[in-house]
Amino acid sequence: MVKVAVFVLAIICVVITAEKVSYEGYKVYQLYPSDEQQLAVIISFTSFNSIDFWSEPRMLGKPTTVMVPPNLQEIFVATLEGAHINYKILIDNVERVNNAEKERQSTHARSAPGKISFTEYQRYDTIQEYLSELAANYPDIVSVEEIGTSYEGRGISMIKIGAGSSDNPIILVDGGIHAREWISPAFVTYLIQELVENEDNRNMIESTNWLIIPVLNPDGYEYTHTSARLWRKTRSPGLLCTGVDGNRNFDFHWMETGASALQCSDTFAGSAPFSESETSALRDVVLAYGDQIKLYLTFHSYGNYLLYPWGYTSELPEDADVLDALAVDVEAAIASVAGTRYTIGSSTNVLYAAAGGSDDWVKGIGGVALSYTIELPGGGIWGFDLPAARILPVSLETFEGVKIYQRYVADNF
Repeated sequence: MVKVAVFVLAIICVVITAEKVSYEGYKVYQLYPSDEQQLAVIISFTSFNSIDFWSEPRMLGKPTTVMVPPNLQEIFVATLEGAHINYKILIDNVERVNNAEKERQSTHARSAPGKISFTEYQRYDTIQEYLSELAANYPDIVSVEEIGTSYEGRGISMIKIGAGSSDNPIILVDGGIHAREWISPAFVTYLIQELVENEDNRNMIESTNWLIIPVLNPDGYEYTHTSARLWRKTRSPGLLCTGVDGNRNFDFHWMETGASALQCSDTFAGSAPFSESETSALRDVVLAYGDQIKLYLTFHSYGNYLLYPWGYTSELPEDADVLDALAVDVEAAIASVAGTRYTIGSSTNVLYAAAGGSDDWVKGIGGVALSYTIELPGGGIWGFDLPAARILPVSLETFEGVKIYQRYVADNF
């Protein structure tokens, strides 16, 4: 019994302290269920923590993308073929693709201190330095505040932008709550640049004030650059596995649906609501500014969705018509740039059920009527691997949508 206990403890220690994650031999499959029975077979695989669903097996007519480790591929494929489920292999070896991306990233020179570019994905320190430089260069309209500290001790920075009255309505924006979604911090940093450094957008900061958190999960974000490209969660340790899904950790219908109580799951909701310093930091901002916040935008990827609450139920909020109509205008503005289209609707009804999300809590408890999750476009050989050359095109079109949001707030509050 003692030997068994020691062996289990050793395994736990390896899981917690492992520094480098290899995806050698991992494959990515795209599945095409044709009926409800086939869909149910695919859904049954969500109980395997080591199988990573990049898109949810929610409805017929939409393919599901899933990454499978080598030890489960034989039974996975046998199950698919036994159920006559059509599939194809998108990526034969994830590690090879991962290494190619690292090589591409390493060929770009790092931005000079205090400068930013959108030809590559920036690291946490570069973004931090850029925020500090803006605060130094534009003290009349910019200040930077540390709203919390991550588990590993990184500051969670929020930039405040405004050129009008301190009583103006506030738009709250965050990015990077899910670590692997690199286009999210990239766009949010682009938004900051446009608001501060582009004089043509002066009206956007005179009539509304902005609170913007470009990297809400800095530990996870850095970990995707150094150790595991597809890491999603925070980096707080557990007994068996590391990290919590920040977007399941908010105290509004917590753990009711679409979240896991298993530590090793990518959708682990935490030991309790707001167990994570990162989610607590966002909560405290919302509570501190009260009803002055009129709009909340949280940026994710991937999938081209404009989502509004609720994520815990298929029922719609009372003001769903307002939320939907505004999203329609935003989507039209985005599409006008290059034809990119988005699906609009409540999280549960057009994507999947996911209780404990930030957008639900900000609306349901924080009292911010206008609350949206924007799932930005994916690309590359895997959806999270949007080529760096796409950062600017995606940012340009998305900014047109943010202009519509801002104008609505300025006109109505």
